[in-house]
Amino acid sequence: MASELSTRGAAALLAGVVFAWGTNWPVTKMIVHDVSPLWATALRCMIAAATLAPMLWAQGTFIVPKRGDLPVVFCTSILHLVAFSALVAAGLQFVPAGRAIVLGYTTPLWVAIGAAMFLSEQITRRRAIGIGCGLAGLAIIFNPQTLNWDDRNALFGSGLILLAAFCWAGNIVYVRAHKWISTPFQLVFWQVLLAAALLATIAWFVEGTLHIAWTWRLAALMLYSGIICTAFANWAMTMVNRSLPAVTTSLCLLATPLFGIVSATAILNEPLEPSLFLAMALIIGGIALGSVAGGSLRAKAA
Repeated sequence: MASELSTRGAAALLAGVVFAWGTNWPVTKMIVHDVSPLWATALRCMIAAATLAPMLWAQGTFIVPKRGDLPVVFCTSILHLVAFSALVAAGLQFVPAGRAIVLGYTTPLWVAIGAAMFLSEQITRRRAIGIGCGLAGLAIIFNPQTLNWDDRNALFGSGLILLAAFCWAGNIVYVRAHKWISTPFQLVFWQVLLAAALLATIAWFVEGTLHIAWTWRLAALMLYSGIICTAFANWAMTMVNRSLPAVTTSLCLLATPLFGIVSATAILNEPLEPSLFLAMALIIGGIALGSVAGGSLRAKAA
């Protein structure tokens, strides 16, 4: 793999990651309008695996995972690529993309709590304030004045997204404790390939045989989600993490949910709710405090 990038090159790649991950939420919402959630996620992983294999081969970094890395391959594949992605896709059927983004990006808050419980990482005063701010933002989202508690679909969808955040947080905590043999990017192909197989199997039993009315629009959305939002974003984050300080990367990635809300408004014509921005400000502020106080939460997730 190439050596470190220039600061300008790394910043450009980081901007590309923010764009890819931010737009992936409204893109996924459009996809699940035409494809069932499990099959949509399975197809995305298949496309990503088909893209990652030649990328790794061309760089001379294609490997077979060593035994010591198998636990992290299984953990990331099951908790992040299968559970998180499928739950988000399912939740987006009932929840606006903007609200889903805010709920999904509470993940670092649960990472801080989980790391304190299982990795003996100290919760400093600043990090505790950050967690409190994030929880206050979450309370705004679930406030009866901003969320109709009589709407069971909205509650169910929000619960799925929040459960997805818990799964992602659990994966991040494990990843932080794992003793790496190969690099994370070298293992991404195997994680995505395993996720594709698991998701396709589960989808076959739960949702039945795949039936899709293909259109050029749907094909373009699937390719964008698999190639740009998954394969490219993982490669780019590996390069960025080699070239920029972890805290810098973590703080810059906080622009992702904000860009996601803006893109959801532009692409899906979702209304800009003031309460959503207030919740987002509290959650992002809390994550920023935790990142500065205890190092990168989001960058380590990548």
